[in-house]
Order: sequence, then structure tokens, then C-alpha cells
Amino acid sequence: MKKIYTILTLSIALLLASCGSEDKKAVADNSPAIVVKTSQVEANSNSPFLSVSGKIQATNSADLSTRMMGYVNKVHVNVGDKVRKGQLLVSINNTDLQAKRAQVNAGITEATAAFNNAQKDYNRFKNLFAENSASQKEMDDMTANFEMAKARLESAKQMKNEVNAQFTYSNITAPFNGTITSKNVEAGNMANPGVPLISIETPGHFEVMAMVPESEISEIKKGTTVDVLVKSINQTIKGKVTEVSTSAKNTGGQYLVKINLDKTDANILSGMFTTVQFPVERKAKSEMVLVPTEAIITNGQLSGVYTVSQSNTALLRWLRLGRTFGDQVEVLSGLNANEAYIVSAEGKLYNGAKVSVQ
Repeated sequence: MKKIYTILTLSIALLLASCGSEDKKAVADNSPAIVVKTSQVEANSNSPFLSVSGKIQATNSADLSTRMMGYVNKVHVNVGDKVRKGQLLVSINNTDLQAKRAQVNAGITEATAAFNNAQKDYNRFKNLFAENSASQKEMDDMTANFEMAKARLESAKQMKNEVNAQFTYSNITAPFNGTITSKNVEAGNMANPGVPLISIETPGHFEVMAMVPESEISEIKKGTTVDVLVKSINQTIKGKVTEVSTSAKNTGGQYLVKINLDKTDANILSGMFTTVQFPVERKAKSEMVLVPTEAIITNGQLSGVYTVSQSNTALLRWLRLGRTFGDQVEVLSGLNANEAYIVSAEGKLYNGAKVSVQ
């Protein structure tokens, strides 16, 4: 019996040893290294002057909506079309308004007839009263009837003005000469009050909306000439500060500054990102770490970049991001100056993947 027990113990020990050796072999990673390209973190601290991000928009722009609810009969324009002031853009079904206008016109006809009759009676009794052929009571009654008929006619005319005003909201027209920049509705859709249907702007006249931190806003003055770098076309345009906000209540601690751009032949468009440089010495002497947006890895609410560890493996590092400057984004924490990060790879990266820097 002892002999059998000893044999079983040895068998189990050998089996466990063989399983352990197989596990060790499985752990060994013999996959080829992924070829990657890296780039050095760009630290923007050369300029002693204040630079903030901004966005170009048309000086004259409007989002057109309606005050009435109804089905869209027809959209008469497309994005990119040039339109004239007063040109019809969107037609909304107004059958109910047409019926209401017919009722109002009938009411005006009735009120006009009643007013004319009351006016004749008033004039007749006025003459009779002057000749002492009508009593004061009869004269007062005729005067009251005349005034009431006059008020009813005026009320009917004002109702017609109200209906005509509602008709202007069933036919959306261009408020100025410009270009259609967006179309948010098609024929057959339901138009709802206050919801933008068409956006229009006047090309050629642009301004920049920039956000300035509270530590620097006191130095920004109206009328100051600034340099505006449009990164997408790599051109610098002169501009002038036209508005400086005195409140950051609704802008997250950043103060809004509006800059009118000078006339230029540069091919700039609404929505382009800019960097605005003010002739004001920067108070906060801190380096700004910038990385290209295409290198950012997102996972839900998290953002990060892949870096290369000392053992030549990919290491995903989560970041806290700040403002966007064109095709680059500011890194507030998680990555320091002079560190390298992966910008492209010839395979799918994951934490711990072997990499070979090209």
C-alpha cells in the first residue's frame, strides 16, 4: 500500500512539473517587434508674448428659424449658394394662416360696413342735435355706437397686421446678401419654433473669437493691433481688438476677446483655428506642451498617447488635455517636455507590445 501511494505522489509531481514548464514556454513572447515612429514633445515657450487660441467666424452671420410650427413645403437653396437680401429660402405650409386671413378679411368687411353705418347715424343725429331735434341721451348713444364701430374696425385691421406678420415666418427670406453655410431641414420635415433651419453669412469679412485667461485679461485693450496665425494655411494676418469682455461667468474662467481681421487675399474660412499673439508680455512663464491631435488615443472620456518604455515596449500614458491650436492640442499633465511619443506604427499597438523605433 505504501508503494502505490509513493508511485501516485511521484506521478502527480511529474505532471505538475511538466505543466509548469509548458506555462513558462507559453509566456515567452516570440512575436516580432512592431516598427514605430516617434516624435519629440514640442514645448512652446520661445515667445515672451501672450498667445491664445481663437476661431475664425464671419462678421455678419445669422441662423434663421421660424416662430411657427409647420411642415416644410420646399427648401429653395443649397449649401454654398449665394443669395440676395429678401430672397426666399424656405417655404413652410401656411394653409391655416390663409384660412385665418380669409376670416380676418371678412371681419374687416363687416366692421367697415358697421363703421360706415354708425358714422352716417352719428352725422345725422349730430345735425339733429344742433337743431334741438334730438335729445342729449340719443346723441350720447349715437356717439358711443360710432366709437365702438370705429374701435371694431381698428381691431380687425390690427388682426390683419398680426396675420401678415405670421406669414413672414412661414416664408424664410435672406436678411442680407451672403452665402448659405448650412441647411438643417428638407422638404417634408417639421419646422419647430426657434430651431435653426438655414445659416447664412457674408463672406470676405471675418473676425476671431479668442479666449484670454484671467491672469492676462487686464492687459488687453480695445484697439490693440495683434498678429493672427492661421495654422491651416500657415499665414499671419493683422487684426484689431474690437471687444473685450468683462465677465467670464459663462465661459469657464476665460474672457472673450473679439478681433476684426484686416482685408486679405488669404483663403480663410469660418471655423478655422488660429493663434492670436498679443503685444503683451506673458505673466505666466510656463512651457506649453503640444502634441498633434492625430497621435491622441481616446477611450470614452480618456485621452492618451503611446510612449516607448526602457524595455522597448509600448506604454499607454493617459493625459489631461487643454486648448486646441489648429492640428495640435495642449497637454496639461501626463507628458513632459523632451519626452518622446509614438506618432505611427506598422501594426496594432497595445500595452506591453514589443516595438522597434525606426
